[in-house]
Amino acid sequence: MAESMQGLKRTHRCTELNAGNVGETVTVMGWVQKQRNKGGIIFVDLRDRSGLLQVIFEGSDIDAQGFEKAEKLRSEFVIAVVGTVEKRAGAANDNLATGEIEIRAKSLRVLAESETPPFQIEENSKTKDELRLKYRYLDLRRPDLQKNIILRSKISATIRDFMTKEGFLEIETPILNRSTPEGARDYLVPSRVHPGEFYALPQSPQLFKQLLMCSGYDRYYQLAKCFRDEDLRADRQPEFTQVDMELSFVDVDDVIDVNERLIQRMFKDAINVDVSLPIQRMTWIDAMNRYGSDKPDTRFGMELQDVSKVVEGCGFGVFTGALENGGSVRGINAAGQGEMPRKKIDALVEFAKTYGAKGLAYIAIQPDGTRKCSFAKFMTEAELDTLVTAMKGKPGDLLLFAADKNKVVWDTLGALRVEIAKNLGLLDKNQFNFLWVTEFPLLEWSDEQNRFMAMHHPFTMPMDEDWQYIDSDPGRVRAKAYDIVLNGTELGGGSVRIHQNDIQEKMLEVLGFTKEKAYESFGFLLNAFKYGVPPHAGLAYGLDRVVMLMVGADSIRDVMAFPKVKDASCLMSDAPNTVDEKQLEELHLALASEE
Repeated sequence: MAESMQGLKRTHRCTELNAGNVGETVTVMGWVQKQRNKGGIIFVDLRDRSGLLQVIFEGSDIDAQGFEKAEKLRSEFVIAVVGTVEKRAGAANDNLATGEIEIRAKSLRVLAESETPPFQIEENSKTKDELRLKYRYLDLRRPDLQKNIILRSKISATIRDFMTKEGFLEIETPILNRSTPEGARDYLVPSRVHPGEFYALPQSPQLFKQLLMCSGYDRYYQLAKCFRDEDLRADRQPEFTQVDMELSFVDVDDVIDVNERLIQRMFKDAINVDVSLPIQRMTWIDAMNRYGSDKPDTRFGMELQDVSKVVEGCGFGVFTGALENGGSVRGINAAGQGEMPRKKIDALVEFAKTYGAKGLAYIAIQPDGTRKCSFAKFMTEAELDTLVTAMKGKPGDLLLFAADKNKVVWDTLGALRVEIAKNLGLLDKNQFNFLWVTEFPLLEWSDEQNRFMAMHHPFTMPMDEDWQYIDSDPGRVRAKAYDIVLNGTELGGGSVRIHQNDIQEKMLEVLGFTKEKAYESFGFLLNAFKYGVPPHAGLAYGLDRVVMLMVGADSIRDVMAFPKVKDASCLMSDAPNTVDEKQLEELHLALASEE
């Protein structure tokens, strides 16, 4: 039966004790990890968020009632122990922070009993994700998850300390906003007071932080909760935390400077990794041409080679057809993989098709220099020799080619090089390759909507020298936008913002907004711009992604306390769920009947 604490105070967490405490009487509290009864002496591994500590219960040191209670202890019982710190009787346990000591118990209180948990509370659990997420409150007791959550808290504290010293103010922006077009799908909240009208949960604090710049708070930040109704991936959740910031009277270099120093401080404080500055910069077009991605993983080579000019006029219709349609032919060299079995090459071809490619062409150069080529009959030996030379192919290499529109070729080979690197074990989680990707296109064409869309958002400043092309060739205009990338994952992105009303109105016009529609959607921002707006710029990180990469986790679920699963539901709380008819009536809502 559970006992109360009755004035008992914990003196230390488990791993706050060490050999320097030998001889002291202490009070520790936590969960029973394991109980071992050796007849006359009972060993208990006590666990709290700091780690494990061994406690000894022996008849001569503790009263009979206390010893009886110790005999009945089971995993996950919550206990309080008063005892003396001693040097371990046996050999020290080098695997434990408290491996040199143990507590000899004088008294024991059982604060709470526990049923047998549905899985063992242990590091690197092999239990299925679904079961662990259903019992997330138990899963969160596991030491590896606790380390992640504690590290996340430490990173948040570092960010707040750094930003305060840099002159930033922490200001909260609203959670209940108006829905605005562009960007991802909103989560909507019906209003009881305004029948038929809805709030939207923020996808980011973008408009409000720009308004704060208008209001003179020249350096703002917050750890902002954001929401996007998107399909989930390993690095995406419907609700997430942004390290959000905005600065006035700055340009690109100023934002990059403060963020490089923030990154350096975060990685040093959290995981003792030295990030050397300045971080490499690469323009968007260079990143696409070299890596096929605007968030390239630079931990390995296998860069794309444009061989369009080399295969011009050859007899292979797949290549020439792509060029005639305004596309390109590019390849990657998987060095040393020339003897890859046909079955694995076929798997790579199928993988490429998921990125829009119709297939892959390949040349497998054998160690003796002979070639297996999927398109040899369409090209002369001399043409193949020239192609292999252009690809820097040597005996033992595998050359893979994609031919299509640039976007398809980039997407395909960009994903393919990462897939091959993954298969070859080239992705070292302890290596941290940072990269700034700059000069993104301001706009991208949407076939679906038959118009230009903002690549970042409609408030991004164009490059001064490119603005002249906004009417004649909008796709040519580059933006003062920048992303920070780590190991092929976009950590965050930002831009210099438009602060001139005429440019902002023109930008919205290019995106298909009439003046009336623009003011209907963004009027409060456009009106604010009439009253003296400083040049300003900002950036936002996904905090969850930063922590995920720091700890080498495969999913951001491992660094969030209560995440959702793939269909955006919570297995533990069973959210989302149905609500009472009365609640719907109060909100003036009726559910459409399913056919």
